[in-house]
Amino acid sequence: MTLTHETLTQSDYAKINEQLDRKDTMEVLKWAYNEFGDELVYACSFGAEGMVLIDLISKVKKDATIVFLDTDFHFYETYQLINKVKSRYPTLNIELAKPELTPEEQAENYGDRLWEREPDACCKIRKLIPLERELGRYQAWISGLRREQSPTRVNTQFVNQDNRFKSIKICPLIHWTEEEIWMYIKLHQLPYNELHDQNYPSIGCEFCTKPVAEGADPRSGRWADSGKTECGLHQD
Repeated sequence: MTLTHETLTQSDYAKINEQLDRKDTMEVLKWAYNEFGDELVYACSFGAEGMVLIDLISKVKKDATIVFLDTDFHFYETYQLINKVKSRYPTLNIELAKPELTPEEQAENYGDRLWEREPDACCKIRKLIPLERELGRYQAWISGLRREQSPTRVNTQFVNQDNRFKSIKICPLIHWTEEEIWMYIKLHQLPYNELHDQNYPSIGCEFCTKPVAEGADPRSGRWADSGKTECGLHQD
């Protein structure tokens, strides 16, 4: 049976995750690419988890497709990192997905600095709608979510029903700790965003990301002072 969002039931997801329960990340990735092939895309933010997944994916499927939501508002260091990754993994298909509106068009239609006044609206225009468009081209997608990251992610499974994007979301890193992520990066000398060395554990758009105080929640620098904790990509 071809696995699709439309055909899989809750019972099917439970059975799949039971089968994968004792598998490691590489085995989960091999299962995913064997099951979906070119119908699987990795939606990557190029954070620390992204560097680990890109390296592992390159060992499983050298021509895998990776999509990055280019909001036009990312840090210079993020774009610099993407160029380094393209050089290191030349056979990977790395695509930059743009919103329909340019920053100038968004300001004209919704007012200047929308991210300050209505961050959810800005994320919808520049992240959610573009990802919806991109994921509509595939049966399943890979995410770098880890259970340790936040209370909203503690129940994430290897294979998840994604009602938000009507897709199947695969999360191979759910059991990894932050320490293990950085051990892998250092061991394999992977490139990573230089902002991580400047107290930016979680990096999004430049206007909505601040450095984090030592010992604080790693995601507290995202949409700081707004009460917002997620962009909406991982909420059903």
